[in-house]
Formats: sequence, structure tokens, C-alpha cells
Amino acid sequence: MRLEKPKLFPDNKAFIGVMGLLIVLLSVRLAFLYQEYQAFIHKPFFYTHAEVLLSYSKSKNGKTYQVLKLRSDEGLTFYTTNYQKKDFQHTKVRLQLLPDGRITFWGYLGTFFVKSRIKTIEHLPKTVKDGLLQKVASQHQDGLLGSFYNAIFFATPLDQALREKINMLGVSHLVALSGFHLGILWGIVYGLLLLPYSIAQQRYFPYRHALFDVGLVSIVCLGAYVWFVDFPPSLVRSYAMVFAGWAVLLLGVELLSVTFLTTIVGVLLVLFPSLSVSLSFWLSVAGVFYIFLVLRYTKNIDKRIVTLLVIPLGIFVLMLPVVHAIFGMTTPYQLLSPLLSLLFVLFYPLVMVLHLLQWGSMLDGPLMRIFNLPEGGKEMLLPLWIFGIYLLLSLGAIWSRRLFLAALGGATGYGVYLFV
Repeated sequence: MRLEKPKLFPDNKAFIGVMGLLIVLLSVRLAFLYQEYQAFIHKPFFYTHAEVLLSYSKSKNGKTYQVLKLRSDEGLTFYTTNYQKKDFQHTKVRLQLLPDGRITFWGYLGTFFVKSRIKTIEHLPKTVKDGLLQKVASQHQDGLLGSFYNAIFFATPLDQALREKINMLGVSHLVALSGFHLGILWGIVYGLLLLPYSIAQQRYFPYRHALFDVGLVSIVCLGAYVWFVDFPPSLVRSYAMVFAGWAVLLLGVELLSVTFLTTIVGVLLVLFPSLSVSLSFWLSVAGVFYIFLVLRYTKNIDKRIVTLLVIPLGIFVLMLPVVHAIFGMTTPYQLLSPLLSLLFVLFYPLVMVLHLLQWGSMLDGPLMRIFNLPEGGKEMLLPLWIFGIYLLLSLGAIWSRRLFLAALGGATGYGVYLFV
């Protein structure tokens, strides 16, 4: 008879109590942020310094202008436009913002558009990250591939043309840094450290615990990486889950549960309320939620089959209604997504090594052939009322196998409708 690990909460009453406390704390934080928002939009103007995160040109009515994405010293992230023909790469600007009531509270929490007047432009010195970005890009003749690798290594914005190709392939989750990448990195760091640690442990400190010592170093390394790539929302969620999961494993408490996921999400929303309006954050949460559901109802299946087949196919199918409620682009090549996701587990560490050895272009040919596969697609958005029903079935599946099978059957039927 196998002993089950104790649950994160002793009973439902304790879980509800913690959730209630987190909701109260989040409400208080949002109330203070709403006051800041009201003060912001009612100011006739607002001076700030902001770093330019992204700049690109657009044309309208025969006029060309630049769209800038900036992050201010106060932590605001916003878009603005500018007609100056200047290079805004690696710059910080002092500008006058002209806020108005068209900026919503949810936009204020996330990313919004605001009119502005740029007063001064300061060119920033190149950082270590800039040097690494340049080294990666220099190994590829095609700029699209440089953009791809910098995106999967350093969370930089993806080239627009390549983004469309990747959306058609249904592998956006492989490009946007998330728990998938962090899980691979954890395996690499932990695995590389474990072998020499085990040898030293047997000889010098057999009383030490590898999960604590090696895990602590791995957690610190991953935290430094999340900081280095500037805290993408999906990666913040992933890191919090890795950190909490490591702590829970040390305590011997049940890890793979919806209760654990809900608690982590609640804590993150209290600490970072802006995540509540982050689409990438909620998509990553949905992906982990369905992984937990699949694991819950496949306990009696061989773990190797679950890892290599059931999870990739199951998550692909279960996420179809979620993704197509937001993104309508549909092509038959999206059926390759489960296979490409499996291959990415080997591809990601391999291309890291290749770029370190200055052989980053070795796989450029096969990659470009994959990117060039989809030539067009059709828009097929899932109606919101159907998505609402699917979401209710998914939530009910936490407690009911029948509802899980109903959600899985509905998602499978929707997949047949999309691709057949």
C-alpha cells in the first residue's frame, strides 16, 4: 500500500480561509492602485523618464511615424507615437505624458497608449545583455533567425513576420519564455550540479540533503535568469511555482494539485497585481491547470507514456478552445505542435551549446523550412458563450471524472471541426 503525501491544506476550510485572505489583500492593493490611476488620468500632464523597450515604424495617411513601447521609472508600461526621425534603440527619454480618460484602469495596470511629447533623449551604454544579443544574432545570416533565438534565450520581442509564421504553426508557447523553458533549465542546472555534488557528498558530507543544497543553487541561478531577462509575466509565474514546488518537496507535501496552483496564482496576484491583466500569464496558468487535470486522471498509466504521449497530446487538445477563444488563426500545420513541443526539449539545450561554441547557424536550414511551411490560414474564433461552457466544464473536472471526459470530448470535437 502506497502512502499518500499530505495535502497542502489540511481541509477545505483552511484552503477557503487562505483564499479569502488573498482576495482581501488583492482588493486592498487594487483599491490603492485605483487611487493612483485616478490621480494619473486627471493630471493635465505628467513628466517622467522612461526606457525605450521597443520601437518600430508605421504609416498612416501617407505619413510615417514611430511607435514606442516604454517603461517609466514609476513602473508604468505604455505605448506612444513620435514623428521624430531618430534612432530610439538603447535610449532613455524624458517626456511629458498627456493622460486622459480614455486610459482604462485595466490598461493602466498593464499596457496602455498615451500621447506624449519627448523632451530629451539619452543614449544608454550597452549592457552585458546587449552584447549577448548581438553575439547570438551575428551567428545567423537571416535576421528572422537571430530574432527567434534571442526571443527563446532572452525574452526579446519577436520579429512581426516571424511571429505570424509561429502563430500559424501553433508553437507560440515554445517561443514566449514560460514554465516549459524554465523546467528545461531547471533540469539542466540541477542535473549538471548533481553529479559532482553526489561524489563530494559521499566523501565529505553524507549527512547533507542534495535536494536542499543543489536545489537552492538551482533556484538562485533560475532567479538570476528571470531577473536578467526582465521578468516576463509567464516566467514570473513559472519561477514562483518552481520555487514553491521545491519548498513543498522539501516539506514532503503534495505538489501536483489544483490547490497548489490556485495558491501560487493568488500569492502572485497580491504581489504583482499587473499580472491580472497579462494574457501570457493567464495562458500559462491555463496550460499548467490542464497538465494537473491530465495527471490527475492518468495516475494508473505508465509514467513514460504519460510524459511522452498523453501530456503533449492532451494539453494540445485541451488548450485548443482556450487559444482559439483569443487567437483565431488556424492552419493544419498546428497539428505538428505536440511533436514540435517534444522535440523542443532536446532542441533547446542543444542550440544553447551550439551558440556557446559559435556554431549557432548549424540548424538554420531546417528551422527556416519549418517556419516556411504555413503559407496562409483562416480566422476561426471560438464564440465566447461556448468558451464559457467549456471553462465551466474544465473547472468542474477538478472534482468529476465525467466532467473531465466531457471537456476532453468537447475539445476533441472542436479540434476535428478546426482541422478536418
